[in-house]
Amino acid sequence: MSWIKIDETTYRYEDKGVRFFLLTGTEYALLIDSGMQVHNACELAQQVTDLPIKLFNTHADPDHVGSNEEFDTVMMNPAELVNYRKPHSSQRIIPVYDGDIIDIGGRELKAIALPGHTPGSTALLDKYSGMLFSGDPVQDGKIFMFGPMRELSAYILSLKRLLSFEGDIKSIYPCHGSCPVEFSLIPKLIEGARKVENREIKPEPFEMFGHKVAAYDIGAAVLLCDE
Repeated sequence: MSWIKIDETTYRYEDKGVRFFLLTGTEYALLIDSGMQVHNACELAQQVTDLPIKLFNTHADPDHVGSNEEFDTVMMNPAELVNYRKPHSSQRIIPVYDGDIIDIGGRELKAIALPGHTPGSTALLDKYSGMLFSGDPVQDGKIFMFGPMRELSAYILSLKRLLSFEGDIKSIYPCHGSCPVEFSLIPKLIEGARKVENREIKPEPFEMFGHKVAAYDIGAAVLLCDE
C-alpha cells in the first residue's frame, strides 16, 4: 500500500480497515493517527515529505496508535489518557483541548472534542479548506459503541454540536468507511443513534473480536453496542 494523494498537501494511507492521514504545512507535517498493522508510519511519511513529522491521535483505540512508539511526543486530548498506554515511559503527551489550534505553518487545524465513542475522541478541522478529519465518530461503517468508556448519549451530543459547524465543514475524512463523506451524514447519524437510544430499532446479534454485541443498522452506519 502507498500514500493516496487527496490534494497537494494532504494524503491518506489505507491500513487494512483503518486509514490515517498526513497533512503538510510550511513548518512541519502532521500525522493524524498512526495506523494499526503498520508500525512505521513516520518512516512511511518520509516518502512524501522532508519536513519534520509530528503526531496527533484522534483517540487511542489500538487501530489508531500502531506506530506511536516511533514518537517521543504525541498530541491528543488529555481526556483520552484513560484509554492510552504509553509505548515507552519517556513519551510526552502534549495536551490538545477543545478549541485549540494546531498551526503546522500556514495551515491552522481546530480541535473539536467529540466524546462518546471514547472519552477524548477529537476531530481536526482545517480552517481554510473546510476538511474535517473526524476519527471514528462520523463515518458510514461500523461504529464501536460497546465496551468500557463508550457512551451513546455523549456521542449524540457530540454529533449535535457538529451541526453548528455546517458553514465551516466542506468535506469529512473519517478513519473508517467511505472517504470522504458529506456533511449530510451527521444528521442521519444523530437520528439513527437517537432511535437506538430509544430502543426503536431491533438489533441483530454480531460478534466482534470475540465479543458478542448488538448491531443496530441505522441506515447511514451500523452502531455496535453492548447486548
